[in-house]
Amino acid sequence: MATVELRFSPLPEHVRTARLVAAAVARRAGVDEAVLDEVRLAVGEACTRAVALHSAQNLSSPVRVALVEDEKKFSIEVGDSGPPPQPAESLPAEQPASAPEEEGEGEMGLAVISGLVDDLEVGADDEGGLIRMSWPVIPDEEPV
Repeated sequence: MATVELRFSPLPEHVRTARLVAAAVARRAGVDEAVLDEVRLAVGEACTRAVALHSAQNLSSPVRVALVEDEKKFSIEVGDSGPPPQPAESLPAEQPASAPEEEGEGEMGLAVISGLVDDLEVGADDEGGLIRMSWPVIPDEEPV
């Protein structure tokens, strides 16, 4: 199991780099070419959400991204230092008028991610919120 770890300052300009790295590692891991745009978009949404959360809470700790290549799946974990995110399936249909704009945007990002990723876990680790996503890999064909 190969892992690539990326940590970046919570600045919007670093989200593009995380998307590019995720797509490159996913391609090398054997994720289907047709799914790479979904990988890029999902990582972009998760990282943008983490950057916005850090900004809203004045957190300077880095956003954490782990890209894990396994035999049967490729996983990405995006971690932040804020409170655990709400799972997309438990999101309210409409935001209360008093909800902060950043929180509504974060929930919208989770809704977008849940539409892009079949295998999605939203939770927390020791450092804060954590979003785990995974995609199947195409197995290497063995020589005949």
